[in-house]
Amino acid sequence: MTDVGIGVVGAGYVGLTTAVCLAERGFDTVCVDVDLRKLDRLTQGFSAIGEPDLEDALRAGLAAGTLRFTADYAEVSDRDVVFVCVPTPSDADGSADLRAVDAVVAELGEVLRPGAVVALKSTVPVGTTTSVGQRLRDRGIGAVSTPEFLREGRAVHDFRHPDRVVVGATDDDHVELLRKVLGSDAPTLAMTPESAELAKYASNAFLAVKLSYANSVADLCARVGADVDDVTRSMGADPRIGAAFLRPGPGWGGSCLPKDTAALVHVARRHGGKLAEVEACRVTNEGQAARIAEALERNMSRPLDGARVTALGVAFKAHTSDTRDSPALAVCEHLTGLGANVYAFDPRLAAIDPAALQSAGVTAVDDPHRAMKATDAIVVLTEWPEFGSLDWAAVAEQAPDAVVVDTRNVADADAVHRAGLKYVANGRPGGY
Repeated sequence: MTDVGIGVVGAGYVGLTTAVCLAERGFDTVCVDVDLRKLDRLTQGFSAIGEPDLEDALRAGLAAGTLRFTADYAEVSDRDVVFVCVPTPSDADGSADLRAVDAVVAELGEVLRPGAVVALKSTVPVGTTTSVGQRLRDRGIGAVSTPEFLREGRAVHDFRHPDRVVVGATDDDHVELLRKVLGSDAPTLAMTPESAELAKYASNAFLAVKLSYANSVADLCARVGADVDDVTRSMGADPRIGAAFLRPGPGWGGSCLPKDTAALVHVARRHGGKLAEVEACRVTNEGQAARIAEALERNMSRPLDGARVTALGVAFKAHTSDTRDSPALAVCEHLTGLGANVYAFDPRLAAIDPAALQSAGVTAVDDPHRAMKATDAIVVLTEWPEFGSLDWAAVAEQAPDAVVVDTRNVADADAVHRAGLKYVANGRPGGY
């Protein structure tokens, strides 16, 4: 066991991954959360987060004695570093809601000893870390920003193999401490807290801009008879652009991009600036549900009002059960608003909160073929590999007039055509 004591506050995607992976490295790690039921499950070695390798690493840490969970802040009083990993959701004006961060900092200020460091992994507006540092300075407690860059579905892998570790600090000793704790073969990028905070927002906003641009290009491709896959393949071959985040889809969502783009726009406005590119990408994203509905209206043999529509996928992306700000659910909600009866299947349906589906007016079906029975239209909304090998001949037997709108371009178009069904791709000739 190493000589640095670690605390983590928040046992969500970021916090649990951080705690588990640091315990795996031999750090004595205490994770604090307010959800007693969650803590009980975690202490028994069960995680509600379906991340690859997470539960195995959780159980290994518990067995090795390097990881424990509690609701009592007093148990992190002897920690050298405490990572704050609590949500910062969007307020109505787009600003980040920092109440959870403020509450945690107040608790830590009461229990941590002088010399300890509070490391903010929560995504926070520029200036937050400096403000936290000022609150804790009289108690001899330091504050640094160390934003996370974990991808859902690859969180453990990304923590184990980061491409960079960002540390925003004004004290070189704090940088070295975080380098020791988070260190790997990846470079540690030391900078001011303000730069670190903005780096996280700027990174996520750039990805959102890239995704919205890909959808705009896809729309143009369908109009002029080009193939978006060929166009983006050519773009991605240019190392100045890169192939990542160039695939069109039903829009972008999840726990980060929507709130981080909103917060960045808000920060820019508050300081007299403007990020027109980010504002525009948000408008483009919000228009994807209507674009998909229009494609259905053009290609179906009946109006959407009263039609049965099958949604394949409700998670915001494949390999996760996360439906937070899911573009798939946004499309479903838009379709139900137009009078469609939406039935949905997702491979992770058992782990998805039924309330999220109910709020979108969606009826869940636990088998894809049953979900597509007697349907008027099928919309592929999440890029699950399973949707690339569906038995379209069997689908056609039960829904001979169905139109397949593939927002992710993952279905086997030839198989759909051979089954006698109409296939409408995103950004391809004859598509939308």
